[in-house]
Amino acid sequence: MKRAIVTGCAGFVGSHVTQKLLQLGYHVTGIDNFRSGKSEFLRDFLNHENFLFKKLDLNSCKNLEDYFADAEIVYHLAANADVRGGVEDTYVDLQFNVLMTHRILECMRKQGVKRLCFASTAAALGEPKIFPTPEDISVPTQTSIYGASKMSCEHFISSYSNCFEIEAYAFRFVSLLGPRYPHGHVIDFVKRLHENPRKLKILGDGSAKKSYLHIDDCVKALVLVCEELRPALQKRIKFDVYNLGYDGYIRVRDSAKLIAREMHLDPEFEFEKQIRGWKGDNPFVHLSIEKIKNLGWEPKFNIQDSIKSTVNWLLAEPWMFKK
Repeated sequence: MKRAIVTGCAGFVGSHVTQKLLQLGYHVTGIDNFRSGKSEFLRDFLNHENFLFKKLDLNSCKNLEDYFADAEIVYHLAANADVRGGVEDTYVDLQFNVLMTHRILECMRKQGVKRLCFASTAAALGEPKIFPTPEDISVPTQTSIYGASKMSCEHFISSYSNCFEIEAYAFRFVSLLGPRYPHGHVIDFVKRLHENPRKLKILGDGSAKKSYLHIDDCVKALVLVCEELRPALQKRIKFDVYNLGYDGYIRVRDSAKLIAREMHLDPEFEFEKQIRGWKGDNPFVHLSIEKIKNLGWEPKFNIQDSIKSTVNWLLAEPWMFKK
C-alpha cells in the first residue's frame, strides 16, 4: 500500500495534489486546520475510500509524528501564503513556514520517511538581476519576509537531506492560477469589479511584470519529478530545486484589462504612482524553466488562458468572494 501525507490538503495546491495522488493509487492522509484552507476544496474527494482527513494544527499537535508512520512521501504544502501579511505580523512567516517545516522534517526523521516534496516560491529569490532567472543564481538581498522564510525552509530541507538521507524536492512557484484559486490579484480584481463594475483601483502603477502558471501544469510537474523520474536519487545530497512557471510574463495593467474583458466590462482603471503594490512586492518575476523542461515537462496553458480560466471559475463560484 502506497501512503502519502499532504499538509495543507484543503488549500489551493494541496487539494489538487491530494486529488491527483488518490488517482495514482495512494492512500492519502490529509492534514489541515482551515487557517487558510477551505472545506469546500475537499468536496471532490472527502469521501474517497483511500482518503483520511485530520484537522490538526501542525505547530501544536502533540502527537503529530504518529501520523507519519509508514508514509512513503510527504507533500508539505501547508504555509502562510500571504506575502503582504508578513509586514503586518512579522512572526507569521517564521511560525507557519520555517518552524512548521522544521517540525515536519523532525516527524519525517523520527518515523524514517525518506521522500519530501516542498512548495517554495519565486519570492525566495528576492529581486534578481538575471531574467529569466535560473535555479542556481546567487541569491540577492531578500526583499520580503515571506521570501526569506521560504529560502530558510529550503536550507533546512537541504541540510536534513544531507544528514538523514532524505530525498527532497523544492519547487519555486510563480503565482498559480486555476480552479480553487483563493488569493491574489485576480480574485481581488474580480471581486472589486463585481462590487463596482465602473472603476477598478490597482495597487502600484500597473507596470509590474508578473508570471503565472496554471495549477494543472504545476501538479503535472510535481508528479513527474517526485513520482516518476526522481532525479535527486542520482545526487550525492539527494536534494533538488526546480523553478515552475511559464516562459513569459504579463504586466499588471494588461492582466486587469484581460480580466475586465472576460467579465464583459469596460471600467476606469485607477493606478498609484509607485511600481510596487506593497512592501516586498517584486516588480518583475520571470523564472527560467529550462531545467524542468529538460526532464520533458512543458506547460499546457499560457498566462492569458490561465487568467481567463480563473476568472470564469471565480464567477461560477461566487461564495469565494465571501470567504
